[in-house]
Amino acid sequence: MRQISAWISLVLAAAAGSAAGEDLVQVYRDGQSYDAAYAAARYTLEAGRERLPQGRALLLPSLNLSASTTRSRTEVESKDPAIGQFVRSPSTSSYTLTLSQPLYRPQNLAQYNQADFQVKQAEATFALATQDLAVRVAQAFFDVLAAQDTLALVGAQKAAISEQLAQAKRNFEVGTATITDTHEAQARYDLIVSQEIAAQNDVANRRQSLQLITGKDYARLAPLRADVRLAPPNPNQMQPWVELAEKQSYAVQVQEAIVETAQLEVRRASAGHMPTLDLVATHGQSTQSVTTTTATSAGQDTTSSSVGLQLAVPLFQGGSLSSREREAAANYNKAREDAQNARRTAALTARQSYVSVVNGISQIGALEQALVSSQSALDSNRLGYEVGVRINIDVLNAQQQLFSTRRDLAVARYNTITNHLKLKAAAGSLRDEDMEEVNRVLAP
Repeated sequence: MRQISAWISLVLAAAAGSAAGEDLVQVYRDGQSYDAAYAAARYTLEAGRERLPQGRALLLPSLNLSASTTRSRTEVESKDPAIGQFVRSPSTSSYTLTLSQPLYRPQNLAQYNQADFQVKQAEATFALATQDLAVRVAQAFFDVLAAQDTLALVGAQKAAISEQLAQAKRNFEVGTATITDTHEAQARYDLIVSQEIAAQNDVANRRQSLQLITGKDYARLAPLRADVRLAPPNPNQMQPWVELAEKQSYAVQVQEAIVETAQLEVRRASAGHMPTLDLVATHGQSTQSVTTTTATSAGQDTTSSSVGLQLAVPLFQGGSLSSREREAAANYNKAREDAQNARRTAALTARQSYVSVVNGISQIGALEQALVSSQSALDSNRLGYEVGVRINIDVLNAQQQLFSTRRDLAVARYNTITNHLKLKAAAGSLRDEDMEEVNRVLAP
């Protein structure tokens, strides 16, 4: 039995050693280069930043050139012999330069101010996508490690049950045990074989989920250090995290920018009733000439220039302006409620993540103690089986409890780390440095 215990430890150590490979930061960089959702958010940011020069252009002068040329042919067949028949081909060419400078256009000014908040919205959306990618990478990374740990533990448990089955058969053959022990060990062995197949399938699925984000199938991932000690949140109180989430969460920032944009849209819709004033200057030239069958006239060239003010006063547009005002007001109220909902959601996420981290750390401590107790229970049951005070099923149950505790401990550690990242994401404070900090608890 001691040899089996040592062999199990070697299997787990070998599984951890074989997992040493790509670390979390490298996998995160791969995700930044490959993930389609992150790439889409980056292009959305680029598009959003173009709103500012577009809004500024509404306040700057515009210059347009228009040109045209026409040529026609006219055939005249007169009944008057004195006039006879002739062909006339007149042609006209012209161009016009028009310069327009808005002097008073409140709608354009409101739209320019909107552009500033639309850029802020795009930047907050991209920051939110960056945090989302970090959390998704960490979740997929540790899901793979958890699945690999489960597979390694199932494999070790299978080997232990196999040895227990062989021993039960030997004891039955020499008459020191009943056939019941053999049947119990065989049933446990058949069950662990099916669990091993399920664990192998889970590993494959988790690796594919990670590959979807990074585009790579990693042969090895760096495991957690065996002596890892996870620190509690800093600050170690819930309310500061909630307040941070309500103020600086990127989801909240996105909605606040939408509220400001909607408020300016109300102003822009109201400005539709107001007059507009533009400075307009034009300069143009036209050339006319006429060609006939008898002679070619010289035609004429005309050059004209003008500068003036152009006033436009909207009087009645069929009620569309008032309708747009009501629409903008409704959209503004909707945006305010969406922002309030975003603040409440961010606060709830912060509370849940904080509780998950704190309870996760407590759970890790309890499972570490349970692991020691489970190992002692297994050793005692093995000794009792050898001296005849315990039966085979007692040893199998103790083995099952030990492996379950090991698996639960590994999963609790992974979940606590991921929830800590989610807590910082909820507060809008998740940075690349946090990924590097998690990276330091991985085995080199």
